[in-house]
Amino acid sequence: MKTENINRRKFVKIGSTGAMVAIAWPFVSACDSLSSQKGTPGDIDKKFEPDLDIELSAVEQEVSLLPGKKTKVWKFENKLLAGDPASLQQIGDSYLGPVIKVKKGQKVRIRFKNNLPEESIVHWHGMHVPEPYDGHPKDVISNGETYIYEYEIMNRAGTYWFHPHPHGRTGPQVYNGLAGMLIVTDEEEENLNLPKGEFDLPVIIQDRSFDENNQLVYLNRGRMDRMMGFLGDRILINGKTGQELSLKAGCAYRLRLLNGSNSRFYKLAWDNGSPLVVIGKDGSLLDKPKTMPYVMLGVAERIDLWIDLKDNPVGTEIVMKSMPFSAGMMSMGMMGGMSSRLALGSEYPVFTIKTDGQGENNFVLPDQLAAFNKLDPTKAINRDNPRSFRFSMQRMEWTINGRTWETTGVTDEETVKLNTTEIWELVNSGGGMMGGNGEDDEGMMGNRGMMGERGMMKDGGMMNNMMQMPHPIHVHQVQFNILERDISEMDDDVWNSVKDGLINDGWQDTALLMPGMKIKIIMRFEDFKGLFLYHCHNLEHEDMGMMRNYKII
Repeated sequence: MKTENINRRKFVKIGSTGAMVAIAWPFVSACDSLSSQKGTPGDIDKKFEPDLDIELSAVEQEVSLLPGKKTKVWKFENKLLAGDPASLQQIGDSYLGPVIKVKKGQKVRIRFKNNLPEESIVHWHGMHVPEPYDGHPKDVISNGETYIYEYEIMNRAGTYWFHPHPHGRTGPQVYNGLAGMLIVTDEEEENLNLPKGEFDLPVIIQDRSFDENNQLVYLNRGRMDRMMGFLGDRILINGKTGQELSLKAGCAYRLRLLNGSNSRFYKLAWDNGSPLVVIGKDGSLLDKPKTMPYVMLGVAERIDLWIDLKDNPVGTEIVMKSMPFSAGMMSMGMMGGMSSRLALGSEYPVFTIKTDGQGENNFVLPDQLAAFNKLDPTKAINRDNPRSFRFSMQRMEWTINGRTWETTGVTDEETVKLNTTEIWELVNSGGGMMGGNGEDDEGMMGNRGMMGERGMMKDGGMMNNMMQMPHPIHVHQVQFNILERDISEMDDDVWNSVKDGLINDGWQDTALLMPGMKIKIIMRFEDFKGLFLYHCHNLEHEDMGMMRNYKII
């Protein structure tokens, strides 16, 4: 792999911003009806005997988030029909759905009821499930309909989540509140003395903006606004405006951090300079604890942190902040956009831990966590010729290999075989605003060299550089291992500002692809044939078409 001392393209960097308007209620669906294609499994399989049976309803609701008028949200309400009551953990005074807790080997039935004024479907992010239960946009249901999910938990212990996945409407539906955490445990994890119960805490990080009437506002003023991705001007934790976690001095905790934002990502660090102790990433525990000065947390990524407060007295306050970094983009101000008070790459507090009482527990951080069992690259059927997927802007569209979303469309290069292991290369290749293929694009209006003295048109045009944005890439149905990151085309400032916060260990389903970066991942396709998704998890990019199918045959 090339290293950072090789010549690279230089990119102009800034914080992303955007314009906001109040959300209209009810929403009008922006996607075509797929009711004729969906084949909804609406009937219960009487032979399927679930250990856990849950009713999950998407509803319109009002929640008190700020002083004064209540905020209109969309929310996952839930009801336990059968199973252990401890399987559902409610987050009070929040717009978020429940934390669902399951164990590997359990069978679950989830009855999703859509009580929204538009189509929706639920995706179980990171979970290894058959095609009908993945939450594909082709399977959306309308208001008043019910979708039955019935599957066995096959995943390793890890931190997962669930959210809507209708094409063109994922961004506003998630932003409006539809999300929840899904926690999987297994025997290997249970044999470790890790924090559990009240000492195992969800920390869901999102950014939101509100108008003077306490109503949510969202990017909704044209194509250019959506191209950059939504940035709110305040951080919410666990669906609440208060950014505090009340913990007990004298105790050890496991914090499960989920970046549930639409497009914002974070450079997380403790304000007192203490290192972060990472024990889990996405779909697994790590093989051993990893000590890091900071962690880059892309959209939809999860990390599990160990924090030991045994030597901290009551009254201690520790702040988790997002540190400055370079995102590799030009300023939206140059495009007439409005700046966010929390610009991407700026420094701001994310949440504060306050020890408001004394406690005691005997949890101990082990030297060894979970067996890794990384996939062997020599077993990949395409070891010498990895599939390459380029994420770029072309002709005012976010594309993957020059293609945009098709409901059921899939190409030969997106077709894989069951029971095979493959290597994929994910490439952030930028692209031009009005131009062609992202490789030799002449940039805006095809005018290479315009403003060349100011260095803004170098190597493919001003818009080529401006639209080379970070992309968090998610692959459905599998967990993958990261083999390498090629940074030879990255800007030095961008790389140096994030390099110590990237995690290549463990089993992952989402990877932050910075501008100019190439990542090789290895994964195995097993158990289920069918049509699944891979896409950018910047929800505005996804809704604009930076999402494709891949098919397992």
